[in-house]
This record gives sequence, C-alpha cells and structure tokens, in this order.
Amino acid sequence: MTVELFFVLVYFAIVIGIGIAVTKTSSKDREGYLLGGRRLGAPVTALRMQSTSMSGYMFLGAGGLGYSQGYYSMWYALGDLGGGVISLSVIGRRMRKLSHLLGAITSLGYLERRYPSIWTRLVAAPIALICIFLYVLAQLLAGGQGLASVTGMDLNVALIVAVSVILIYTFLGGYLAVAYTGFFQAIIMVIGMLWIVIATLQHVGGLTSGHEQLGALNQNLLTMWGAEGQYFGEWGVIIGALLIFSIGYMGYPHVNVGHMSMRRPSIARKAGLYATGFNLLFIPGAYLVGMMGLLIVPNIDNPELAIFEVAQTVLPSFAVGIVMAAIMAAIMSTADSLLLQAGTIASQDLGGTLLRNLSEKTAVNISRAVILVLAIVGLIIAIIQPPGVFDIVVFATSVLGAAFVPAYVCAVWWKKANTPGAIASILAGAAGAVAAQLFDTAGSIGLDPMGFGIIASVLAIIVVSLATQKSHPVPPRVLAAVEESMRVAPIPKHLVIGQDERLSTQRPVTADRDSRAGDGAS
Repeated sequence: MTVELFFVLVYFAIVIGIGIAVTKTSSKDREGYLLGGRRLGAPVTALRMQSTSMSGYMFLGAGGLGYSQGYYSMWYALGDLGGGVISLSVIGRRMRKLSHLLGAITSLGYLERRYPSIWTRLVAAPIALICIFLYVLAQLLAGGQGLASVTGMDLNVALIVAVSVILIYTFLGGYLAVAYTGFFQAIIMVIGMLWIVIATLQHVGGLTSGHEQLGALNQNLLTMWGAEGQYFGEWGVIIGALLIFSIGYMGYPHVNVGHMSMRRPSIARKAGLYATGFNLLFIPGAYLVGMMGLLIVPNIDNPELAIFEVAQTVLPSFAVGIVMAAIMAAIMSTADSLLLQAGTIASQDLGGTLLRNLSEKTAVNISRAVILVLAIVGLIIAIIQPPGVFDIVVFATSVLGAAFVPAYVCAVWWKKANTPGAIASILAGAAGAVAAQLFDTAGSIGLDPMGFGIIASVLAIIVVSLATQKSHPVPPRVLAAVEESMRVAPIPKHLVIGQDERLSTQRPVTADRDSRAGDGAS
C-alpha cells in the first residue's frame, strides 16, 4: 500500500465513522434526517456551507483555469471570496426565521410556502434536480480522476471507490452526517491547500520569482484579461464570472438548506465571519497553484490535473496523501450534500406533492433510493463519456443561480413578490441561462450566461408580480410571516403556521427555544 493511499483510506474511515456516530440522532424523522433537527451552530453552518460550495471544481476546474488563463481566473476567485458572507447576510437570518414561521423543512418546500401553489414546486423541482445531477457528475469525475492520478488506481475503480464512500455516510446519517463531515472536510481542505501553496511557492523561488518566470512565458498571464488578452474590455463576461460564485450561492438549494438548519437566526452573523475566514485561506490558492503549475509541470495533457501533478512534484509522499485527502474532502463534501438534496427534492418536493400521506419511513427510503440511482447513473456516465469538470460546474451553477436567486432574495426582501412572479422568474432565469449557453452570448454579445439569465429572472419577477397583484395577492398569513421575518424580535407563537403536513407527520412547529428566550434574531 502506498503512503498516499494510506492517508486517503484513513480519511475515508473518519468520514464513515462520523456518519455512523450521528445515525441515532438524525434518522428518527424527516426534520432530523433533512435538517439535523435545526440545531447547528455557527462554525458547522459556515464550514459545511463553504465545503459544500467549493467542490472538486476548486482542485480541478480552478487549477485548470489558472493553468490555461493565468490571472484571468482570479475573477472567479474574487466572486467566490464573498459568496458565503453575502448569502448569510442577505437571506440567511431571514430565511431561517421565515422557514420556521412557514413550517418548511426543505429549500424548495420553503419556496412553495412563500409562493403558495403546487406549481411552484412542480416547476422548481425538475430544474433543480437536473442541475444538481450535473453538479454531482462533476464531483464524481473529479473524485475519480484525482484518486486515480495520485494513488495509481485504475480510473474506473477510483470512481467506484469514491462513490461508495459518499453513499455510505450519506445513507447513514442524513443531513447531520453531511453537516459534520462537511465541517471536518473544510478543515482538511484548508490545511491541504495551504500546504500545497507554500510548497509550490518555495519550489518556484517565491511569488515574485514565480511572476517573473510566468511573465517570461507569456506576459498576458499576469493580467486579468486571459492568456491571449481575449477578455480585455469584455465586461459582460467578467461580471458573469464574478456573479456565478458570489450572488449565485443564494440560488443553490443545497446551500440554502443550511440557513434553515441553524439553531437560531442570529447564528448567521458569526457564520459569516467563519465563512469569510475560510474563503480567504482556501480560495485564491487553487488558482495560484494552477498558474505556477505552468512552471513546475509544463505541457501536461489535461490542465485540470495541474494541482495533482504539482502536488506529486513538490510534496513528499506522506504530504501528498494528506493533500489528496483534502482534495477528496472538497469533492465529497459537495457530492454528499448534492445527493442528499436531490433525494430530498424527489421524495419531499415531488413525492410529497404528488403522493399524499407519505409515511416517515417511506419518504426517507425514497430519498435514499433516489440518491443511489443518481449516483449510479452519474458513475456510468463518468465511466463511459466523461466531460470537463469546469464546464459542467459553470453550466450547472449558472442555471441554478439564474433560476433561483431572485425568488429566494425576494422571498424575504420584497413583500409584493407573488406566486406568478416567482414561477415566471424561475422559468425565465433557467431558460435564459440555457439559451445563452447554447447561442454563446458570451462570444456574440459579450454577456455571460449567468448574467443573461439573472437579467431575465429579475425582470420576470418584478414585471409579473406587479402585473398580477390584484389577481394573485400574497396571502395575509404569508405576508404577516414575511413582515415578521424582517423584524429583530422573538417569534410570536400566533404567527407560526406549522409544519407542512404533506412533508412531515411531526407535531406542529412552535416558537423555537431561542426565540422564546428573547434572542431577538431576525
């Protein structure tokens, strides 16, 4: 057994152990399995959200982009740096409070309770499910390629191993397993990234020396306009690169469910600080190592493997194993959250809407069955015809962000946002982003798919909501809940609507302990 493989196996054993440890506390009912009982604190909330968001993209897509385009890649990093704190600050506190008031336990169920109509979920769920599946596929590809590159395993065997471990602990512990492994994985990710960044800079003689050597290869690599200067003045493309991982976070159902699982609304404040600290330590390093890879491992066949190749060149064997564990942490922390969210959408949002009176056990079993099917289908595609990780992630996150950001933001910030407006916004955003990708608006009119989709989505929710105020007013109970979510005060008991009985057979929601105690969070 190689040293690298030993450390990866130890890491796998730890995350499976976490899944086993939380099994008894997380699988008793749907709120326990899907939200961890709404009892997570700031560190777990923040680091779970960031490790979920970073994904295998950071070690493959980000490194590959840095390797091929130099400092242009830092536009994505700049957007990503603020993504966590923007999401927690703009919608985190209010979404936690409003989801409690409306009795929602899933991120799409929350949208339906805020925009009351069966069509809200029936429109949103398929879009989210398709994008999440593509995102999962990217993680499987990243995990298989990384594991194969470092350990020498056959690629197909590596894919099967990565998928198996993800399935084991996701099945065992539900959301708590995902949250606590995400917290652990985030720490491993930071340690691994800092280690490889330091070793990389030492290898090239320091940052200044590295810049000088890159400039000798191609001066454009030191600018933010691309290796050929092709993005100079292309502000539509650049704004899209900034938006996709900054405000785009607010449209990811698998990220937003973290807001709903916080112990209390005020947790969002501290979580924002933890998220920002993690981002500063972790995000820029992936792009920087990719760039320096041009000096350390020139002319590699697949730029997305740049970080793996650099790690094996600049680090001793035991350190490569630890960094590989960090890479698998990034990949698996996203894949497990995505799979759990996909199972939730299928069993709770679609199943709970189309099939009435689902029992607790049936709903959880449906969720697990969907997780298994999606993982197997993704595995088959990854083995037969693997696409590029960067392209998949950018496409999936662009569609998710364009489709859902306005609906989530307006849910807590604009009282006039109504059901027709939200449905129109979701459809317009998704269709706009997909159309922009198909017709290459970035190349033809200089507007990135994310930017194109967001414009369509924002216009749709504003225009349609205002045009349908009389025919589709916001229900008084929902309006009262939205107004209450804007206040910094304990939750009045009479405003709590109760759990969605199509989603849960639990007792009705009551004002939470922290609110009754006068925490005053909003």
